[in-house]
Amino acid sequence: IKDDLSGRTYVLLEKCLNVLYKDPKKAKYTVLQKFSGKEMKGWEYVPLFDYFVSQFKGKGFIVVNDNYVTDDSGTGIVHQAPAFGEDDYRICLENRIISEDGSLPCPVDEQGRFTQEVTDFAEIYVKALKHKGRLIIQSQLTHSYPFCWRSDTPLIYKAVPSWFVRIKPIIDKLLDNNKKSYWVPDFVQEKRFANWVMNARDWNVSRNRYWGTPIPLWVSDDYSEIVCIGSLAELEELSGCDKLTDIHRDKVDHITIPSKKGNGQLRRVEEVFDCWFESGSMPYAQCHYPFENKEKFESSFPADFIAEGLDQTRGWFYTLMVLSTHLFDKPAFKNLIVNGLVLASDGKKMSKRLKNYPEPTSIINKYGADALRLYLINSPVVRAEPLKFKEEGVKEVISKVFLPWFNAYRFFISQVVLLQKQSTNVMDRWILACSQSLIKFVREEMKVYHLYTVVPRLLSMIEQLTNWYVRFNRKRLKGENGSEDAVNALNALYEVLFTLSRSMAAFTPFLTEYMYQSLRKYLPSSNSTEDLRSVHFLSFPEVREEYFDLEIERCVSRMQSVIELGRYIREKKNIGLKTPLKELIVIHSDPQYHSDVLSLKNYIVEELNIKNLIVTSDEDKYGIKYRVEADLKVLGQKLRKDLNKVKNALPELTSEQVKEFVQTKEIMTSGIKIVEEDLQVIRYFKDANSHYETNNDKDVLILLDVQVYQDLQEEGCAREIVNRVQRLRKKAGLHPFDPVLMYYKFTKDIDNQIEKVLKSQSDFIIKVLKRPLLPVSEKSEGGEIIIEEEQEINESTFILSFIKDW
Repeated sequence: IKDDLSGRTYVLLEKCLNVLYKDPKKAKYTVLQKFSGKEMKGWEYVPLFDYFVSQFKGKGFIVVNDNYVTDDSGTGIVHQAPAFGEDDYRICLENRIISEDGSLPCPVDEQGRFTQEVTDFAEIYVKALKHKGRLIIQSQLTHSYPFCWRSDTPLIYKAVPSWFVRIKPIIDKLLDNNKKSYWVPDFVQEKRFANWVMNARDWNVSRNRYWGTPIPLWVSDDYSEIVCIGSLAELEELSGCDKLTDIHRDKVDHITIPSKKGNGQLRRVEEVFDCWFESGSMPYAQCHYPFENKEKFESSFPADFIAEGLDQTRGWFYTLMVLSTHLFDKPAFKNLIVNGLVLASDGKKMSKRLKNYPEPTSIINKYGADALRLYLINSPVVRAEPLKFKEEGVKEVISKVFLPWFNAYRFFISQVVLLQKQSTNVMDRWILACSQSLIKFVREEMKVYHLYTVVPRLLSMIEQLTNWYVRFNRKRLKGENGSEDAVNALNALYEVLFTLSRSMAAFTPFLTEYMYQSLRKYLPSSNSTEDLRSVHFLSFPEVREEYFDLEIERCVSRMQSVIELGRYIREKKNIGLKTPLKELIVIHSDPQYHSDVLSLKNYIVEELNIKNLIVTSDEDKYGIKYRVEADLKVLGQKLRKDLNKVKNALPELTSEQVKEFVQTKEIMTSGIKIVEEDLQVIRYFKDANSHYETNNDKDVLILLDVQVYQDLQEEGCAREIVNRVQRLRKKAGLHPFDPVLMYYKFTKDIDNQIEKVLKSQSDFIIKVLKRPLLPVSEKSEGGEIIIEEEQEINESTFILSFIKDW
């Protein structure tokens, strides 16, 4: 364009007229010509300053093209300074303005000061440009630039001469060797690492520092002669120096080697190795290979297994692979686990300077090393994903995992009478089968380094033991069903606790060792050659095929589903487990499901405190309806613009149509074919006048009668009375078999409700407590009171008294 006021001609990007004019629409200028940027390629221009003109005459100060230039700022024309920018260097190299081995135009020294070439322009360059009329616009911009992370002082980008390891010629070999190793998770290998290698550039292995391993290159002054030293012996031989025991810079920099080509004395280059070169040399350096341990190295290389953080994708993993490929054309490791990064709770990087994380020692002192260890192993970190570290998560491991697990162990210790005898009890067989399934699963998953699947399964086993087995078998374990049954239950509990101690030892080493030292006292004698002094001396448990029972595991799993669905309804309706309910109906189409549930009927009836259990496949009898909900994420990708059409049509489908869809697994709606994975089928029960509440998962549906009946309410109240007696008995340190007389005295009995329950439920109370609960009026004179305490149930109050009867 030609500016009508000044008469000057400007070349700039059409979208960037606002750089020259505040309001381009009102500006007075004439468009002389429009052309694309590629048409400018090869144009020569007069440089702003004439420094380096002679050095780059004929190849510099020309227009080149690259797509990194944007139209969101500037003029669309960007000056290239190859000594101060990565893109600048790349572009000048690609256009042969500079060469990899040649010098760069760089007017700044290592201290960040102008060199002798341009000292006459120090601090006056802007004035000079103004004077020449070459400064068109002057303004201040906020610009992102690097700072030293240690000192917080500003830095500049500046190219410096460096030593490189060639990478481009071996990229294909690196990619092939990457495929020969096994990574967990695999996306880091297949995407992140492979992409990095595909675009890898030559590796700068030198650093301009004092401390570090000196690069063993001795060169002539003009670098025409370079000698690479391969050992101390070679350096001593070529230089004639005394025997060397230290190779730091202060001990070798003064050593010279006489040139064999008439170049005088060769001197060591000033640079030291990048520490990452040393990390990649680890497999060889640790064995002092090739000077010693050749057989040892060759038998153990590549390494069987390594593990490090995701940030090592471009670090250690890469340097190991580069050097092993260059040296042996093979990977440096066979298997690799990549962990994610642990971040501060706000998602920022943990920083000693910012102190944005709790001290590890305080976490360990407060919660124990095992809690911290398990929290980390069971986090996204083992899937190479980031973790926002939260102290509450460590604390939760204690409450949700360790305490229930430890309580199961403590319960065993308090009840133990060990006799090795095979149990026929279904719950014993189930928990033993679960423990063997666990061992089999862990062995298989650890074999392929799937830490992220192992820990959840181990925690699930602890939950099965504590919240299901111990909860369902407390009476048996306490001997209330007879000593033989108690021994069977204790044997099963011991077997599982012992298995868990061995299985969890790698994850919670301190807690498992503590438990093991108590449990090993009850180990039966065996011919095993294992050292039993510590759980950490034992190998991981072997699978015992005789305990496997997939049928029992299936039965109990189905029982658990029914119970959990029922518990949810009770919680939703705020009906405590001590209140008996009349009926539970389980609806499922599979006769095998019916058989499985009925085989464990007693556990369901007792746990949900119901009087009657019905298992049926007759949905029509109970008014069960069907509807569907769309998986919008799946359908959205599949249907795109037709999504709303299908979404609006789905609620119009009848229950019968949905039931047919369940059988055929496809349905047409709004002219579009929908298949099984697109929809979620929901069964429901709708009757505003019904006293049933429904709940279901993807497999089974239940109906629970939530109406509270008078006779059942009295039974529930009786259970609460029994509970109060047992709690007071425990508080007094008494056992069920201690000879004690128990009395009650009302202080407030609303509508005589407690008295009615004591009379109507007297048989139940005597059966559970093993003795009657009598009115205080029947108490004889004298007798030592052991404990006395007021109780409140449903706003009625009474005093419980225990009197010595010995």
